Amino acid sequence: MGKLSLGDAMSPSPPPLEYAGDIGSSEAWDMLTGDPNAQLVDVRTVAEWNFVGLPDLASLGRRVHCVEWQNFPSMAANPDFVREAAGALDAAGAAKDTPVLFLCRSGARSRAAAMAMTRAGYHKAFNIADGFEGDLDAERHRGQNKGWKAQGLPWKQS
Repeated sequence: MGKLSLGDAMSPSPPPLEYAGDIGSSEAWDMLTGDPNAQLVDVRTVAEWNFVGLPDLASLGRRVHCVEWQNFPSMAANPDFVREAAGALDAAGAAKDTPVLFLCRSGARSRAAAMAMTRAGYHKAFNIADGFEGDLDAERHRGQNKGWKAQGLPWKQS
């Protein structure tokens, strides 16, 4: 067994990631098309799903799991999020080692959701960092700069 130097002892290991990592919407689509078990959880609100739109996974023979991270209209944290998301994933046949991709408007709520599901044992919980609508553009509008919609990925509106 080799000796540790003082430098080794003083250089702590980096902390483990709190979730599997950030990916872009195009990379998320590639994961969904490349892995028939990968799942997409949209954590936006019911109002966003109804009025802004939803990713459309019909061409993959799958559906988006819609579980609010924050309840509309109060925007209070959903205390049942982990239970509801785990139930939807279980019903879809997803195991805890299945890649699960979390999506919100612009990547903040979905990051928190990925962290919560990692703590619940889902070790391949990814955050779609550019979200469904992406960043604000120069005119302070979303949907044109990055994100699921701006990348031309399948989506629908009710």
